[in-house]
Amino acid sequence: MRNKMSFFERLKAAASTEWRAYTEHPFTSALADGSLREASFRHYLVQDYLFLIEFARAYALSIYKSPTLADMREALAGLSAILEVEMDLHIKLCAGWGLSPSDLEQAPAALETLAYTRYVLDTGMRGDLLALKVALAPCVIGYAEIATRLASHSHALAASNPYRVWIAEYAGATYQDVAAKARAQLEHLAARYITPAREAELTVIFREATRLEAEFWEMGWRA
Repeated sequence: MRNKMSFFERLKAAASTEWRAYTEHPFTSALADGSLREASFRHYLVQDYLFLIEFARAYALSIYKSPTLADMREALAGLSAILEVEMDLHIKLCAGWGLSPSDLEQAPAALETLAYTRYVLDTGMRGDLLALKVALAPCVIGYAEIATRLASHSHALAASNPYRVWIAEYAGATYQDVAAKARAQLEHLAARYITPAREAELTVIFREATRLEAEFWEMGWRA
């Protein structure tokens, strides 16, 4: 059965406790039913903007770490999507909550933001492209999975839900395609470089990155 599972599914299975804590965190459920406190969401929005800046740096690093031209082009496309699309959408979303670009840029990074982004960047610096992609996977692929689940909630996309725009953005075809491509490349890299010993090392990275993602939700939840 294990051999029939994809690499990403094996990572999730090995980190099932951390994955559930992340993808089923109360913060996400409160987004779906609209009960999340405004202060929590506003704090999350600010920190997610700062996170995206460091996320872009990680994608820039993935260009350097790419062993082939095709990998470099894929990394460049991901970097462009963050800088030219996702960050603009994030700024527009923040504006709807009364947060200006200067509010976002001048805000101090929370400890959870620093811990997560530094872990991803450090993993990329020390390891190869596959290690970096594994560290990025909980965010890129996980958000697509979370948003798909939230969108199925009866109230998620209702006009009365203040978080419907966020849910629609990540459940929409554009982001789902981004996540699908990221997963496909992860599987492609794993097919080229994975060994049993290597998979054990990468599972540790995936588990830690997933735990840090859950802590990021918790940061907003406590705000």
